[in-house]
Amino acid sequence: MVETKEPETGCCPRFDPEPWDGKMVTWENKLFVKDHILSIFHIPLNIDKVMVKNSDMIRGAGASDPDNIGLFDENSLFGTDLYIAVTKELPGAKMERISGTFLMKAFEGDYKSMGTWIREMHAFVKSKGKKMKKLYFWYTTCPACAKYYGKNYVVLVAQV
Repeated sequence: MVETKEPETGCCPRFDPEPWDGKMVTWENKLFVKDHILSIFHIPLNIDKVMVKNSDMIRGAGASDPDNIGLFDENSLFGTDLYIAVTKELPGAKMERISGTFLMKAFEGDYKSMGTWIREMHAFVKSKGKKMKKLYFWYTTCPACAKYYGKNYVVLVAQV
């Protein structure tokens, strides 16, 4: 789960789905920087600006989470809340703590498969005898890094 060296792209680390796929994790007050991305019908408009701003702030403060978790809460057709895991409070940033039990499932492919992945995630949660309370999306790499690595992984994170 932990990336220990500088990513070969200089941007996103290569993602290994094995530690996350089909796993259940429990977080108790896991610390995140919270921000908001503008979108139209779930198509992000300012994601680059928001990600660069937060990444620079987090790296500059030495607060990068080793698992590189970034959760997207697609809570509106016109906006998405973003939660980036950090190791400490950052002055001037909006902070959020998330607690709960989460089932995770990794998917690989084009974003056009998202509807299928969501249906598969609902079935996966049900197969574990759980009920989904909330669903987050973890886009593990930016599009440029996904192209470089030849894999586009998305982890669906269901709070149960």
